[in-house]
Amino acid sequence: MGMVIYVTMLLVMAALSSGQELSSKECENLGFTGLALCSDCKTFAEYVKDQELVSDCLKCCVEDSDDSMSKVTYAGALLEVCMRKLVFYPEIVGFIEEEKDKFPSVKVQYSFNSPPKMIMLDDNGDHAETIRIDNWKREHILQFLRGKLKSASS
Repeated sequence: MGMVIYVTMLLVMAALSSGQELSSKECENLGFTGLALCSDCKTFAEYVKDQELVSDCLKCCVEDSDDSMSKVTYAGALLEVCMRKLVFYPEIVGFIEEEKDKFPSVKVQYSFNSPPKMIMLDDNGDHAETIRIDNWKREHILQFLRGKLKSASS
């Protein structure tokens, strides 16, 4: 009897991980809100070696319709985080204290009970995309911003 349950559980787990897409709510709960292009997941995989996390990313992405889409850039960003929860995110604290000044178009916004996220802004300063950054290392934040923010001269 135990073996039947075990085999059934394996089959269910295999079906769940078989590459199907997740709902937008499931993706948001996993922290992939706004990480829409599959090329972003492939870039993400270069930095994050957790195969399950990369697999979840790929289930939440949209295939790039054109290679130039992966080069989408933004005019600025808001780093939104709850000030009380900062103690749990030393990498984000390090970025704010030591690296943020390198990005004049990035502002820090403290919002009660907000998980850490980057709110990317378009040329009009309007919200264009939101990306949760709960488990990002400082170097991942830097790399992301270097690739996604328009330079001051453009």
